[in-house]
Amino acid sequence: MIWYEPAKPTIHSGYMSQPLQLPLSVQLRDDATFANFYPGANDSLVNMLDLEKCPEGIEPESFLYLYGASGSGCSHLLQAACHQSDRLGMRSAYFPMQEMVDYPPRILEGFDALDLICLDNIEAIAGHRMWEEAIFNLFNELREGGKRLLVAGHCPPRQLPLELPDLISRLSWGLVFHVQPLGDNDKVMALRLRAHLRGLDLSEDVARFILNRSPRTMQSLFDVLARLDGASLRAKRKLSIPFVKEVMSW
Repeated sequence: MIWYEPAKPTIHSGYMSQPLQLPLSVQLRDDATFANFYPGANDSLVNMLDLEKCPEGIEPESFLYLYGASGSGCSHLLQAACHQSDRLGMRSAYFPMQEMVDYPPRILEGFDALDLICLDNIEAIAGHRMWEEAIFNLFNELREGGKRLLVAGHCPPRQLPLELPDLISRLSWGLVFHVQPLGDNDKVMALRLRAHLRGLDLSEDVARFILNRSPRTMQSLFDVLARLDGASLRAKRKLSIPFVKEVMSW
């Protein structure tokens, strides 16, 4: 959880300590990890973000900008990076900017001391001049301190409707990746991967049946899987097409 503190904060791995004011109900999703993210065409990006796949002796990229349509996985990857940083004993913070803009920009004070900052939905600060300036300053502070910054938006940096040209320039400095959405075959593989991590045996035929009947967003598919997981546990039955039909009323 992220909290606002008016003075310079005391920081420890993953979270801010001794919260004083303006509590923000920002929680990392437990399932947002690299292990359960099926990369599809984004394999090179995931390998670059995952510190445990970084070759020994090579420093990870300090700044990456990700963009993609809703549901493409940008938020998942940013949160996965924070989970990993916390597990590796480093300090990180995840900021969903659509929620942050309701708070004063000084909420960012002291976060330049962390090892990793993740800013999601960066387009939400467009037109908020003070926030744009605060992010610009944070970028410079992190860069000077040799820290990492991951930013995600719905479009490339130069298409963002920001008022501060220097911020657009800063966001374009690092590597920019278009997170590719998964095709149907990849969605089947992603569904089977998530089922495997839940301890479920999901055949390709059953996965394709779910894909053809459910809304095709990954979150909808994972919600169906969670429902089937609970039903399978209660009924002590395997995931078959007849069982899926029965549980989902398809």
